[in-house]
This record gives sequence, structure tokens and C-alpha cells, in this order.
Amino acid sequence: MSQQQTAPKPSLQGVRIRARKGAVKAHAKHEPTVFRDQLLKHLETVPENDFEGFTNKLVQAGSTLEYLKYADVLFEILLVGGLLQPGGSYLDDGAPISPFSIVHAKEPVEVADIKQYVEVLNKLIRRYKYLQRPLEDTSLPTLLQYLNRWTDAQKEKLAIATALLMSQGLASASCLQSLTKDHLVKNDVALNAITTIFRAYLTDQAMDHLAGALRRGGIKDLTLFFPPNKRDDKILDAHFRQAGLPQVAEWWTKRQYASLKEGIIKTLREMLEQGVPHVEIVAAIKTRQEEQPLPDTELVQCIWQGLIASVEWSARQDQNEALALREISGFADILEPFCNGAKTEVALINIVQVYCYEDTRIIKAFPQILKVLYNKDCISDQAIIYWHQKGAKPQGKQHFLQAAAPLVKFLQEQDDSEEEE
Repeated sequence: MSQQQTAPKPSLQGVRIRARKGAVKAHAKHEPTVFRDQLLKHLETVPENDFEGFTNKLVQAGSTLEYLKYADVLFEILLVGGLLQPGGSYLDDGAPISPFSIVHAKEPVEVADIKQYVEVLNKLIRRYKYLQRPLEDTSLPTLLQYLNRWTDAQKEKLAIATALLMSQGLASASCLQSLTKDHLVKNDVALNAITTIFRAYLTDQAMDHLAGALRRGGIKDLTLFFPPNKRDDKILDAHFRQAGLPQVAEWWTKRQYASLKEGIIKTLREMLEQGVPHVEIVAAIKTRQEEQPLPDTELVQCIWQGLIASVEWSARQDQNEALALREISGFADILEPFCNGAKTEVALINIVQVYCYEDTRIIKAFPQILKVLYNKDCISDQAIIYWHQKGAKPQGKQHFLQAAAPLVKFLQEQDDSEEEE
């Protein structure tokens, strides 16, 4: 039985159907090893330590190689010298280590030496700006999470390079989130890395600059880089001081105090609004102070800020001075239990001075405010006299010294007559 012949389908002769660009890209084969081999051909002709030569070759290669498609591969080669397998070990296919890479930097490791390598990356990224995002978003975070796989010297080189990339604005501090992973935290790998990163960063920039970078990168809690059993502010403070980075310890402590103070001010305002009895307010502050202590001078200043912030000022200026004295007299019993010693009392006078300087509605009432606080046992005559002689803040200093002079004179005369008796 003869098979029925099927008629050929009609075709369009000579018409090329063009696929969309996106579809071509999506189906293009991803060949990191081919990219690596082509890149190494460009780099192997450059003499060792010729950083200018490496820069020129990398910039030239960008015109023929697909840097955007292979950005992560490019940075693996330039930062750690070769391709990595998932898990962080090198791809073992017999390829040589890249002649240019951060891991080639000399040992013992020096920041100045790593800087030369980072400068090459800087010039490359300035030429191909689209490389910055993959470096920040994927390359650095991925490499940092494999940090435990490398030798101490390699860890140090990558940490210093990360610091310099951050300090020069080529990478965000958000890449440091990778270091908070459990496998890096438990053996101090993360802690050693972050210490090296901060030390190298601070050779290039000031602490304020580093603090700003950490804030923008969303790095809020430094204790997360410590093993779980060492996540304590005192341990953190001691660690950075021993590492020769007291400025990091001081910045962290200040930041912790700032958030504690905000919490106390907020609690105070809420309790006052709800009409909570003053005895209970004092007890709440004391409990909080036991759990998360603030230095006494800081505490008394933030209690003052919380109390004075609760005052509803009058629209009529002539009533505000009397109002201030009445309100302060009313809440002095919340302040008094925390005014324990000359240092704390002088700190209280200073916060009142600065407050009156900044809020001119009650600037004239300053000596009367001191008198109210003195009568309510919040400040002693000795604290007022010491403040007047050498403890005043620079804000409006001459004005306040002059305004308080009659009160000081009265207190000194009282002291003299008591001594005579």
C-alpha cells in the first residue's frame, strides 16, 4: 500500500526572522571559563606590578569582552584570582591564577600596597560605570561569605580591599551584612574581618565618614559580628580598644547612649501625658537604669529634656517665664532622686543653661530656675558656685554668668556666715 505523500508546507523564501534582542541574550550560553581565558590572555602580557599596564589592558578588554554579562566572573578573577565553585573553593580545571588580583598583593600585607590594586579597580569602574552595582550587590557579598575558606593572609587582603572600596565610595557598607552569617560569626572570622576593615578604612577616612557609610549601608548593630555569647556592649568596647580602635568604641557607646536617651525621653513624655504619679515615673526610670545604665550626668540631662518637652507654652510671651517656674517647680521631684553628686548637679545646670540659650522665651528666667532647683534640693549651693567659677558652657556664657551673679553672691555670703557660726 503506497504511503500518501504529505504536501510540503509553504515557506517564505529569503526572509530572515530576527529574534528579539532580549531573547537572544537570554539564550546566549553563559561561559565563565571562556570569558576567564580571554581575560587572562589580555593580562598575561603585562609585567608584574605594572599597575598602569594592568589598568590599560582591563579598560581595552572591556571593548571586546562582555563585562556586563560576566561582571561577577570579572570581580572573582580580579579580587581572588580565579573562578569559584558554589561553596567558595576554586574551580579546579588547571587554569592559572590571574596575574592581577588582590590575592597577589605582597606579604606581610600592607594597606599602601593593596591601595595600588584598588586604584586599578577604581579606574576600571570609572570607565565602565555599570560595573559598580554588581560589585556592591553580588560580588563582594558573595566573596565575603566564603571568607572562612581562605588563609589568614588572603582574608586580610580581601578585608583591606573591601575597606578601601567602601572608603572611596565604590561599594556600599551593605556588603558587610554577609559577615553576620552563623558560620563566619562562630569562630571570630567575622569579628577579625570587621576589625581589619575598620582599621584600613580609618587609615583613609575619619570616624565620622565610616559612621556615615555604616548608616547608609544599614549596618545598625555591630554586636552581630560577634559570637552570640559575646554580644555585649562592654565586650564590644573592650575589643575595639584592645585592637587600637578606640574611636570605634567611643562612637558605638555614644550611639547606644543616644538611643537609650531617646527611649527615656519618649517614656517620660508618655507617662506625663497619661498623668502617671511622679513616684511611679521615678521607679520606672530607676528600673530602666538598672537594665541599661546611662552615666548619671547623661541621665539627668535627658530627664530634664523629657520633662521640659512636656510643657505647653503660652502664646503670650509675658506669661512664659512664670509658667516655666511653675512647671519646673511641679516636676522637680522627678529630677531630685537622680541629682546625686556635684558632677550630676553641674551637668543639670549646664543643660538648663543651654536650653535657656536655645529657647529665648525663658532666657530671662534662668537665675530664677536655678533658685527653684536649689530650693527643691536638685542642685546644691556648691554646684552653682562651681558652675559660675569654671563649669559654665560656652553658649551665652557671659550673659548667664552675669544673670546668675546676684544668686551666687547670696549663696557665698550664706556659706561665709555659716562658717563663722
